[in-house]
Amino acid sequence: MKVAKVIFWILVVMTVTLTIVLFFQSQKAAADSNPGTNISSNATSSMAWSDISGWWDFHKTHTVIVGTSTLVGYASSSIEEISLDCATSPIGDICSTSDYQVTNPDGSGNLSGCAWNDQISWISFWCGDGDCDGSGVEDASSTCSSSNYRVTIDANGIFQGYAWNDDEGWISFNCANNNGCGISDYKVETSWRAGKLTAILESSIFDAQIAGGVTLNSIIWQGSQPAGTCTKFQIAASNSSSGPWSFWGPDIACDGQGDTDQFFGATCPGPNSAIEIKSCDREWIKDNRYLRYRVTLESNLAQSMTPRIDDIILNWSQ
Repeated sequence: MKVAKVIFWILVVMTVTLTIVLFFQSQKAAADSNPGTNISSNATSSMAWSDISGWWDFHKTHTVIVGTSTLVGYASSSIEEISLDCATSPIGDICSTSDYQVTNPDGSGNLSGCAWNDQISWISFWCGDGDCDGSGVEDASSTCSSSNYRVTIDANGIFQGYAWNDDEGWISFNCANNNGCGISDYKVETSWRAGKLTAILESSIFDAQIAGGVTLNSIIWQGSQPAGTCTKFQIAASNSSSGPWSFWGPDIACDGQGDTDQFFGATCPGPNSAIEIKSCDREWIKDNRYLRYRVTLESNLAQSMTPRIDDIILNWSQ
């Protein structure tokens, strides 16, 4: 009878344990179906490591978002939350009393600024930002001459490098930092990617109303082009109003036709500057009655500024 009771209680404990495990798995699955974060849910792709406090989980709180200029939200750890931005701390917006944030100042994944933890204080993401203001410019308080470190995000969304705290020491964001992936495979990964945003506009058909066709000489555009942005063109020409319309850039090979991966104005000249159509580039454009352009507008790397086009002038001759 005692054996039966023991077996019974073992089964009860196993059932309760399984129920708890399934509950937490279902809770995690439900949370991850609407994560609120762009950090990977994979356990080996959401963790940073400190030799003092252990794992820092950047997915678990479902708040961390890597953006084009800032990081927001907070990570979890054995020393409580690691807050990346005073406006989105675990207790809400505290910027009026403590103004801090981790930044992505140039939008390229080179992080700056400081995070905060109530137990260990400031966590620096770049040696060059000694005053923790989040600037992308190395300041007078820089420590890079004696300790050169920075957390970066590469083209695949993988965090690299170390952060620093006076109590914790180095916080590693990737096991590859010390060739330790064979012992403990971890990293922090985001779906955010550095890069410029692009927009494409194709014009309507321009009829030169000259039966023998015309030759395009230059393109002039009017508007504004903030630093780091670009406006560039491709041209299509035909003797039929129905095309076909093949948009090409400069004829790099000088083989009598343009190139689909080339652009007029690829050097990003500003507004009111004539983009000249020269030599070989005229061969495939000349003697066509109908013209169209395709303009590509590129933002800066931080994706915070874009060109503005007010007018486009095509200059042609017979």
